[in-house]
Amino acid sequence: MSQFPSLPENAHLTDLLQRFPKTVTPLMGYLNAVLRGDGELTLAEREMIAAYVSGLNACTFCFGSHLIYAHAFGIPDGMIEDLLQDPDRAEPKWRPLLAYLRKLNSLPSRLTEADAAAVFAEGWSEEALFEAIEVAAAFNMMNRMVEGGGVRFDYAQDPQAHSIAKADPGALEDSYVKYGQRIRDGAG
Repeated sequence: MSQFPSLPENAHLTDLLQRFPKTVTPLMGYLNAVLRGDGELTLAEREMIAAYVSGLNACTFCFGSHLIYAHAFGIPDGMIEDLLQDPDRAEPKWRPLLAYLRKLNSLPSRLTEADAAAVFAEGWSEEALFEAIEVAAAFNMMNRMVEGGGVRFDYAQDPQAHSIAKADPGALEDSYVKYGQRIRDGAG
């Protein structure tokens, strides 16, 4: 059940944001910039990080949603779940970046220059690391908003309910901005 009596029992993020729409526009604009804007990380890599961080945080809604996006952009089925179980299954290039994100997620004050140096030693640029940090930070915030608001919808139970089931990945360029507009218009 949602933490808010005004929301349905199996609340979706749309329900929460329609009930509390004040910050929808800037929030969705920021998420669109982080996940869909130009950058060194591919859309697939950013969605993989969003799902990975949401998995670390046990946020069922965000994990399921971004797992679907990651698959749509080309991340193989099972890969993110494998990385959550054993990060050493990642390609060598990804291991220090995932280690950095795990530490950022749970012990950010313990990040060191050596953690960043390990990422750079695998060929990642400062821009790529910062993009990964932005995605991780955005999903720590979103995971807390979703969990704090009592969003209980689980895409594993109904993957066809995801908007991507109705669109091809090429149509997702401004998907967060469009989602925000639908919420403001009451269409969700």
